[in-house]
Amino acid sequence: MNPPGTQADFAALAAPLRKLVEAELRRLIRLPQEPDARGWFCPRRLQQAMVYSLLAGGKRLRPLVVLFAAQGCGGSAEEALPAACAVEMIHTYSLIHDDLPAMDDDDLRRGRATLHRAFDEATAILAGDALLTLAFEVLTTTVRPAPVAAQCAAVLARAAGACGMVGGQADDLAAEGQQGTLEQLQAIHRRKTAALFSASAQLGALCAGASPEQTKLLARYGQCLGLAFQIRDDLLDRHGQEAQLGKRVGKDDRRGKLTYPALLGKEASWEKAKHWADQALEALARSGAEHPGLVALARFVLERNQ
Repeated sequence: MNPPGTQADFAALAAPLRKLVEAELRRLIRLPQEPDARGWFCPRRLQQAMVYSLLAGGKRLRPLVVLFAAQGCGGSAEEALPAACAVEMIHTYSLIHDDLPAMDDDDLRRGRATLHRAFDEATAILAGDALLTLAFEVLTTTVRPAPVAAQCAAVLARAAGACGMVGGQADDLAAEGQQGTLEQLQAIHRRKTAALFSASAQLGALCAGASPEQTKLLARYGQCLGLAFQIRDDLLDRHGQEAQLGKRVGKDDRRGKLTYPALLGKEASWEKAKHWADQALEALARSGAEHPGLVALARFVLERNQ
């Protein structure tokens, strides 16, 4: 089975919500430049670096998952918007740090110089740290009611932390140049990429007051979507076009990364990606929160060329 919907469907559904996210990110990143009563303020260069990466464009897929999930559960995009922005801040911080010379050592991101190339390594590290912590400030001070904010913070912290995204990235680096297994690769992908997609769907459900069962099924949708996304990402690194992707291609092979194409080849990797997209749609159907944006996103993840 192929996921229903087209890229045009997804683009039409995503456009208004993406504008909402962009405007709110722009508002949230306006940090005080003058000392407050405590003498606290954000240094100008640090804020410039945060803005450079956070407002650099991008697909905003994770915030869209938050907003679509909230709407699918009967809530509104507006009430889930702080959570959507928090997720994007976490994602951006992870990209800044992943690009560093000590990690993946990339010099191109979203069609322009990576943050450490445009500024410097120390500023890039600090900008990532600042976005990480700002994400939790936004969640805990803006999401209402307070118990939901606490739940959201816990979900996002687990997904982004040592047992989730950070742990997956650590194992991804450790596997470079090694003869890995499919089981090892799947364990990396579940944490490095799928954990944040899963958290995004959960945050949307929590903001909308969804039931525990519905929230669990949407978390499953996000996890499967994230697995499909990462396999497609690996395929694009080997077979995609740098001009379309806005980042260097072929870097996984050069670094000896453990990827689906390296382990299984192109066709088998594509079948795995389709399998996970199908699994995402199955979980979504069972959740009763079949927002057309979530349905179309499963097709977009498979067909994207950037």
